Amino acid sequence: MAPPLQPYPQLRSVLHRLQGVPPWAMLSLVMNGLLFITVVVMLRQLGQAGDAVLPQANAFAADPYTPVAPFEPNLGPRHSLDYEQWVALLAAEAKAAIAIDAPRQNILLGDSLTLWFPADMLPGRKTWLNQAISGESSWGLRDRLYLLDDTAPEAVFIMVGINDLIWGGSEADLVYNVRMMINYLRQTHPQARVVVQSILPHGGEAATWEGRDRLQAIPPELIRTVNTQLKAVATETGADFLNLYPLFANGDGYLRADLTTDGLHLNQDGYMVWRTALALLNETEFQP
Repeated sequence: MAPPLQPYPQLRSVLHRLQGVPPWAMLSLVMNGLLFITVVVMLRQLGQAGDAVLPQANAFAADPYTPVAPFEPNLGPRHSLDYEQWVALLAAEAKAAIAIDAPRQNILLGDSLTLWFPADMLPGRKTWLNQAISGESSWGLRDRLYLLDDTAPEAVFIMVGINDLIWGGSEADLVYNVRMMINYLRQTHPQARVVVQSILPHGGEAATWEGRDRLQAIPPELIRTVNTQLKAVATETGADFLNLYPLFANGDGYLRADLTTDGLHLNQDGYMVWRTALALLNETEFQP
């Protein structure tokens, strides 16, 4: 009789090592694997499509009215995705978190400011799921919340609105969309803490971002007014409001030069300020 089949010793060794891997590390491995598969498939599709070229640098780049930020951290293949592909990738990452039942899930929602938050600077002892898209508006974010329906977050953080204002969107529509987001998350995740974060100031005339003329058309008073309305909506709907604006504004109400790369996006020091605010907020977790 032939001897019983034995598992490959290399596989047994790998499985043994994985037994001690924490869930957040497993989530990272799964997400990286999904990202790799997605990129391979896209590259194959591009090769079959001949001259077809995916929009670059921004998920909304196919839209001529959407800004493209000159400063881009090393996010790899994400910046070769169009909006639909980006949403599909975020859906895959959300499913990965569901599949491994990642503990203490905290979800980040927003635009490039949130997207570029360095993962190693986020507060610890949590599983962070970054579901932001560069160039995102309140309309786009509101329409893709269904991706999170089967997740189990302990907290969801929302920062959106600067792109609405940059492109002349109505402040009333922006505030209404945030209200609808809170209501939706309240229905789908009644146990989750929903945190609305204020819109940050911009650099005004000191900005070097290529859309500085559009930034200059947004007075600090407008951002403060919208933030006041967002705080009121958060209060009315039982969400928390994290007012980051005073931490980033100088005496004139513009974004502090020492916290930004171009008058719109944040540098490492800016993210450290934001991280500290998140860490302090966590200290009030589940407190009345």
